[in-house]
Amino acid sequence: MSQQVIIIGGGAAGYFSAINIAEKHPDYKITILEKAGKGLAKVKVSGGGRCNVTNQRDNPSELTKFYPRGQKQLHLVFKAFTTSDMVRWLSQRGVDTVAEADQRVFPVSNSSQTIIDCFVNRSYELGIKTHYHTAVKAISTDSGEWIIETNQGKYEADKVIFATGSTPSSLNILSDLGLEITPLAPSLFTFNIDDPRLHNLPGVSFENVHIKVVKSKLEESGPLLITHWGLSGPVVLKLSAWGALELKERKYDFGVLINFVPGLNQEEVRSTLQELKTTSPKKKTMGAVQFGLPKRFWERMCATAGILDEQQNLDLSKKQINKLIEELTQGLYPVKGKSTFKEEFVTCGGVSLKEVSLKTFECKRFPGLYLAGEVLDIDGITGGFNFQACWSAGWVISENI
Repeated sequence: MSQQVIIIGGGAAGYFSAINIAEKHPDYKITILEKAGKGLAKVKVSGGGRCNVTNQRDNPSELTKFYPRGQKQLHLVFKAFTTSDMVRWLSQRGVDTVAEADQRVFPVSNSSQTIIDCFVNRSYELGIKTHYHTAVKAISTDSGEWIIETNQGKYEADKVIFATGSTPSSLNILSDLGLEITPLAPSLFTFNIDDPRLHNLPGVSFENVHIKVVKSKLEESGPLLITHWGLSGPVVLKLSAWGALELKERKYDFGVLINFVPGLNQEEVRSTLQELKTTSPKKKTMGAVQFGLPKRFWERMCATAGILDEQQNLDLSKKQINKLIEELTQGLYPVKGKSTFKEEFVTCGGVSLKEVSLKTFECKRFPGLYLAGEVLDIDGITGGFNFQACWSAGWVISENI
């Protein structure tokens, strides 16, 4: 007997679930309901429009370390459908991928449209119907049948897959149904810092710095980018993911200590600066860029330490050297707020994982209702990890529905 399957949400988890269900169950009638005028919005903007589709890390034990929420529970899920499985899945459907040095995986085309076209075209080939501008208002079940109320009328289904992402309106629908919801908090956000030391330096980047949140155990190392509004880059995004709940509690008002030369201790930095006085005494300190730092940033740190434009290395005072060491190894910056990546940003929180069996992604208390993607209290750091959680969930659902 043909099953009616309604998928609420035309994003990564929704489309991937739909395609895999249709491929394995050709007799099922599948409909995607999407409230926007088009789907796959986060796929479109991911990776700056290149789509960081997954990550090369394949071992579930290693992969789960990149998920601040859902870490333990995802091990079984990633055994069922790995990152290598996703790369193979795409290849079988005409999309070749490439892994970069940091193990992020992108389509060879370097365009997210390649992934979108793959999903949309395949869903069309499989006869999956997609209804845009269709906002779900409520869902209910009666004698095993699901009723979905939308702004376009009612739908009936044997199975429902809820894959909307963790929007408050979606979670309200599930809360009304009786599911336990973990409070939401932004994740993967950048730090707003208005500090003269960063003014006029947007675009300046560092391959590796170490950042520690003051009065916290939170600390991370990685690439950093100075922006118009403060600090961004992988190291900041990782901190924001692991510290999502703590930083929300602190109302995004905290200090960070930054070591811009993490491979060196203070005495090694001091030795290098003292050596300048003997190896190149007549050279201007402003022009004697050290430690592989960006020139504009070095000049700003020198100025912060009170070193004058024309001052020579020979004339460096102990006070100036001490201040420069402090700025380079433990510069204190006040964070006052955050900025998110609009469609690309991620939230932690959502439906409690106690409500679903991750062997199937079916709700324990509501047979026939499946949850996938960010609607669950699962989130990863930047690097293709959030998408992989969607792909693996969609695959597991298709295997068990």
